[in-house]
Amino acid sequence: MSKDYIQMWESLGLNLEAHDGLLEVLGKQYREVFLKQQNRPEGMGYFDFVMREVHGLRVKELLDAQAHGRKVIGTFCVYAPEELILAANAICVGLCAGAEIAPELADEYLPRNTCALIRSFFGFKLAGVCPYTNACDLVVGETTCDGKKKAYEIFAELKDLYVMEIPQRKGAADRVLWRAEIVRFKERVEQLTGVEITADRLRAAITTVNDRRRALQRLTRLRYQYPTVISGRDALLINQIAFYDDPARFTGSVNALCDELEQRGKDGVEVASGNPVKLMIAGCPMAVPNWKLPVVVEEAGAVIVAEESCVGERNTRDLVVEEGGTVADLVDRLTDRYMSINCAVFTPNEGRLDHIVETARAAKVDGIIHYALQFCGPYTIEARNVQKRLDAEGLPLLRLETDYGAEDTGQLKTRVEAFVEQLS
Repeated sequence: MSKDYIQMWESLGLNLEAHDGLLEVLGKQYREVFLKQQNRPEGMGYFDFVMREVHGLRVKELLDAQAHGRKVIGTFCVYAPEELILAANAICVGLCAGAEIAPELADEYLPRNTCALIRSFFGFKLAGVCPYTNACDLVVGETTCDGKKKAYEIFAELKDLYVMEIPQRKGAADRVLWRAEIVRFKERVEQLTGVEITADRLRAAITTVNDRRRALQRLTRLRYQYPTVISGRDALLINQIAFYDDPARFTGSVNALCDELEQRGKDGVEVASGNPVKLMIAGCPMAVPNWKLPVVVEEAGAVIVAEESCVGERNTRDLVVEEGGTVADLVDRLTDRYMSINCAVFTPNEGRLDHIVETARAAKVDGIIHYALQFCGPYTIEARNVQKRLDAEGLPLLRLETDYGAEDTGQLKTRVEAFVEQLS
């Protein structure tokens, strides 16, 4: 990395020695997971560049924007309405939460049986290795589980934090609550930025975010087709990068890649030959650099063609209706769209079960893997309902619980290989 980046990281208060160690490990992991794949699309070069510069050029862009008066708002969850952030001329970025970092430091704040994702974002902050968290003017949390809800009370001691209350059901009263939360968040963003969110600004922001979703929906459709033109791990990487990159630039790059993938399909160019087993991953989100399970699956000879996840179709399948003459109209559109997300926090949650089945049918998968982080109550418990529904639908399911560590990789490999062999 250049001297400028080192100075930039130092100005952000990063632990340079720990940060260098993290980048070295992640660089090696990235080469093994992604760059050694055979017959990758050329369009993946852009996303490789983004990852190479994810703690460099992208962070510099954020700091340059701040120098010109813009604010940076960090989020952990797809329930934070990015449209409101963009409408106030601020920048929205996802925060680090996909690796086991400094568990001994997290132990000072959290029980050891807290889910890996929560322990991870504490570890990244406490170890001083996430430039995004340190660069943010505000971090947005959300009450998608009791663990996060209580952990945010503690995390607020470390960073300026705003929490959105997520309803637990999807009735009329819950919609009223959620709309009020969106209005409250709009007012907080306006207060932070000093920018009034007008109907024109909000409508333009909705279009920007919708365009990104449309590009990712296009990628999703291409993954469903035969031959298999992109690996599951590359598709996951693209969905992960969506939370970091500039929205317009990212959208253009995804559409350019999709142009290439369409041509590869016509030419019969594929990344996985021999009619491989097609699988879908359902369950917990996989934030960067959580690539353990996709690698295990695809090294077992299968290909992942869909994700029912917040880093996947749960985040991209629904658009915000762009028509609306007033801010109040557009807030209604945002309310409806974000209420449609089928997180496991909801009870009952038939919508999520329906979505899993619909996606499995559309992608013509041979089986589904339900992935849950250990100690993640909503997803580990809801896995039973998923099992019952898929059994009734005649769709094979493998239920897995894991964390961010490598210790159980051998066990995961054994179980996944057996599942793939069963489906072959």
